[in-house]
Amino acid sequence: MSIERVRGQFKELGIEDRIVELDQSSATVELAAHALGCQPRDIAKTLAFDVDGDAIVIVAVGDARIDNAKYKNTFGKKAKMLHGDQVEARTGHAIGGVCPFGLKEGVKVYLDQSLKQLEYVYPACGSSNSCIRMRVEDLEKTTNPIDWIDVCK
Repeated sequence: MSIERVRGQFKELGIEDRIVELDQSSATVELAAHALGCQPRDIAKTLAFDVDGDAIVIVAVGDARIDNAKYKNTFGKKAKMLHGDQVEARTGHAIGGVCPFGLKEGVKVYLDQSLKQLEYVYPACGSSNSCIRMRVEDLEKTTNPIDWIDVCK
């Protein structure tokens, strides 16, 4: 179970007790914001893409959208999200629980500049009803991203 991989990563950091498991689904930005009583932008949305055969995830604020021109400028090609049936096999997390933690080896993490407008965000923790409240600077430290990018509008 992918939440267990996240819990294992967080145990090494001493923050596994901060994972919140909700009684309701937080599988979408809207559901998560409702369950947590926050704004959709406060949710750290994680999107999975294929770039030249490699799986990557991009974390952005919940109300951001991928800007195709910016994405192409950054990665040199059109955005190609992983198909639903590929997400879990390639990232280690099922749709609704995709997050930048506990990923399969080789999955690259990128953080979008949109996150820098917030102090705290709520990324998922590997299941459709889990999350953690985290400072953006701690998200960066925890995920060790390849880079900060600007691919959202």
